[in-house]
Amino acid sequence: MATNLVEPPQEGSTQRFPSLPNHLEKNLVKVFKLLSDETRLRIMLYLAQEEELFVTALCERLNQSQPAVSHHLALLRDAGLIEARRDGKHNYYSICREHFHSIMGELFNSFNDPDENVIRIDNFVLKQNLS
Repeated sequence: MATNLVEPPQEGSTQRFPSLPNHLEKNLVKVFKLLSDETRLRIMLYLAQEEELFVTALCERLNQSQPAVSHHLALLRDAGLIEARRDGKHNYYSICREHFHSIMGELFNSFNDPDENVIRIDNFVLKQNLS
């Protein structure tokens, strides 16, 4: 399934940003606020690339102390964006894909026009090719 940017709607169109359910708005604010921090965004990117990393590996990649990295990990874990797995002395972290995908899926479904397989956000239109 591919997504392509298509032409903006015609001049004078009344299509605007849809209103979001309250719980989704709160989840999005929380996620975007967390990911607006460079260190937390980089942690998420490293975890997305490697699937799972332990704290020491993240400290080395981020060039930050263990307490600093652990603080960021705790915030991401509390928000449900990552999960921990203990193996011996090491805590391994990975992205909690179900939760993140659920939030993003709900966001894009709120823009979806099921009759046209398009997502409209103000003057931007994304079209899904279902082939």
